[in-house]
Amino acid sequence: MTGVSGAPVAWDAVVVGAGPNGLAAAIALARAGRRVLVLEREPVPGGGLRSQASLFPGVRHDHCATVFALALASPFFRELGIQSALTWVESPAVLAHPLGDGEVVLLWRDLGQTSEELGSDAGRYAALLRPLVAAGPELLATVLGPAPGIYRFPGYRLPAAALVHFARAGLGPVTSLYRSFQTTRARALFAGLAAHSTLPLDRAPSAAFALVLALCAHLTGWPLVRGGAVEFARWLVEQLEAAAGTLRCAYPVERLDDVPPARAIVLDLVPRAALALAHSRWPRWYRYQLQRYRPGPGVFTVDWLVRDGVPWRNERCRLAATVHVGGSWDEIAAAERAVAQGRMPDRPFVILVQPGRFDASRARDGIEAVWGYCHVPAGWTGDATAAIEAQIERFAPGFRDRIVARRCWRPVDLERANPNLLGGDLTGGWPTLTQLFTRPAVWPWPPYRTPDPAIFLASAATPPGGGVHGMCGYWASRSVERWLRQFGPPS
Repeated sequence: MTGVSGAPVAWDAVVVGAGPNGLAAAIALARAGRRVLVLEREPVPGGGLRSQASLFPGVRHDHCATVFALALASPFFRELGIQSALTWVESPAVLAHPLGDGEVVLLWRDLGQTSEELGSDAGRYAALLRPLVAAGPELLATVLGPAPGIYRFPGYRLPAAALVHFARAGLGPVTSLYRSFQTTRARALFAGLAAHSTLPLDRAPSAAFALVLALCAHLTGWPLVRGGAVEFARWLVEQLEAAAGTLRCAYPVERLDDVPPARAIVLDLVPRAALALAHSRWPRWYRYQLQRYRPGPGVFTVDWLVRDGVPWRNERCRLAATVHVGGSWDEIAAAERAVAQGRMPDRPFVILVQPGRFDASRARDGIEAVWGYCHVPAGWTGDATAAIEAQIERFAPGFRDRIVARRCWRPVDLERANPNLLGGDLTGGWPTLTQLFTRPAVWPWPPYRTPDPAIFLASAATPPGGGVHGMCGYWASRSVERWLRQFGPPS
């Protein structure tokens, strides 16, 4: 039997890229008894799951992923036992969102407690979220599929009523939820949640992102991993090795001939990188689809070392590991609209994480790790440091005075460190309604397949998209497995 290259086959599947999705695909295939090899260009695996202590000995900063809102919701990771495999760190509140008047709205694990934060909108919030929370695990397993309602993860039922409720509220822009609420607190909370999508707030399906993040907050929280994201990567590698899969790092793949003979090749790569590797195997009509695939806005990130933590004006901000720094609905909407139009806002929406306050391994001698980012136009080459710190200073006067050290990451720096972060895009492609379920191509479908039946896609550029959940890789493995069955059962 020969592989993709025509040479005698050595592997059932070779996965190119050891990010969360590439490792998830490899683990699923290896657990099914397939001979799997993972190739990673970097000297260490994990993709965005990296941590460094380069600013201060013993204090780790995460390179990309640091808050894992979707990891504990992932049915595949849950099947692997992620709940007990890692040491999770939760802050008392899930999220803090300071407002310009000195007030703060908190998102809590408890639905009732969060509702109480919203004053006259308490009943409206409870009515919106309660059906989703009741169907929580099944609903998230459905949403984290290539086509919600059609594909189901094994062992999970289809929560039809909750799915309809979710679709009615979530398939439109978050501005529809704006009209449903009356208080500035509720509107600001949903603006911050929806802004994670990188979409303008008046663009569908920004509401879906807000609902999914709120649902995760109530079901599993938005936890950190003690010791940093690198511990997550280490656990995934352990899962691969326990299933008899093989990992080779510092192994760049520049062309398909660099891949050892295999019956299937799985690319944990964004479309541009996949095209550079496999274009000769694909017809013009498919290459055209990948070339038209749109990346999302980039991000500008800053790692800080802060003495005695962030001096929040409202102490309630110290209760949450994640803080949305952007102010009112109008301010956040204006910032995200500007980014989508290719302009850098004067007051960007900043997502700040203070892991050193809750994870002792990321603080030392009174110095804490703090991390934050804002959205910027794709490929933007400017410096957003001053704008980000000015936003934080609005709600935490004296923040700059406590900074011991900082390191900035421009979009180009992020892409250089991880080519899948094209233009600094953390989402694997702009999650517009047309690109959400057909990413990265309308045909073949499911979009893990390509016109070459032995080559598959598994990156965040496939459904369900960005986030550390591994479901892009899991669903890709299902397509790979169907292809491999023609060669007989696992050996």
